[in-house]
Amino acid sequence: MASALVHAWEDFQLHLPWRNHTSVSEFVLQGFSEYTRAHGFLFCLFLALYLLALVGNLLITAVVWANPGLHMPMYIFLVNLALLDMVGSSTAVPTLLEALAMGASTISFPACMTQVFVFSWTLGSELLLFTVMAYDRYVAICHPLHYSSRMSPWACGMLVSGIWVVGMLDSILHTAMLARLSFCGPNTINHFFCEIPPILLLSCSPTQVNELMTLVTDLSLGGTNFLLTLVSYGCVIASILRIRSAEGKQRAFSTCSAHLIVVSMYYSAVFCAYISPSASYSPEKAKSIAVLYSLVSPALNPLIYTLRNKDVRAALQKLFARTPAL
Repeated sequence: MASALVHAWEDFQLHLPWRNHTSVSEFVLQGFSEYTRAHGFLFCLFLALYLLALVGNLLITAVVWANPGLHMPMYIFLVNLALLDMVGSSTAVPTLLEALAMGASTISFPACMTQVFVFSWTLGSELLLFTVMAYDRYVAICHPLHYSSRMSPWACGMLVSGIWVVGMLDSILHTAMLARLSFCGPNTINHFFCEIPPILLLSCSPTQVNELMTLVTDLSLGGTNFLLTLVSYGCVIASILRIRSAEGKQRAFSTCSAHLIVVSMYYSAVFCAYISPSASYSPEKAKSIAVLYSLVSPALNPLIYTLRNKDVRAALQKLFARTPAL
């Protein structure tokens, strides 16, 4: 009797829908296959945005590195933002361009998990970085006399290290939970790079735990950082309104407005992409939103900070002035 029960249980396990399968070794990334006629235009547009993101962020990194006068917390955080943007866009965009050029792009399972890991790392780290940048502006405007002690080189280094480490740990959790799932086909991802929500749709094993963990971690990481950023800027705005001179108010608002523009755009896109029920997932909407935080935001960040920051503009002019003509 016991033996019959054991055999019955083993037979039941073997016939579970996620156990009786051949493991998927690679995925096919569809990209924007629904816009076949526009592939040439989209390829040129996305390539231009990608190059703009790389060149702009490299310029910011070079300018801050070459100017000792810019070796301050605000610009150190700006360099880290540039690095995160370059890594994130370089993780997602090449497969997008390949899909547009070839009609589709294939990626091995390990490479797909690596892409998930790296992109999730940059995404989470950038959310943390925005909060740290908001805190930096809060201390600079609300507590200027304590700025040098609160944002000392040691404190700045610890904040930057914490950003990268916490972002990595969050990414390890997401990637490990995704890699434990079974994939038995189909293997076509309706996206232009490996991202968690569309991959979960392809799994033939239960994904409820993954969906719950994704929601919890995104709400805790994204929601907490969003609230901290709002609180920081609420204090900053209240402090600015107490400034009597119109020139002082304008200078303070100019310092913070660039950060507010970037944060608003980035958080809106990330919340729409990750904090939504899987039943309401739309591939077309998800791809459009992903373009915002993988391409548009990295391309615009250098322009926003450069055009609205006098110190960066002056440093850029000096850098180009020292560059010999070819």
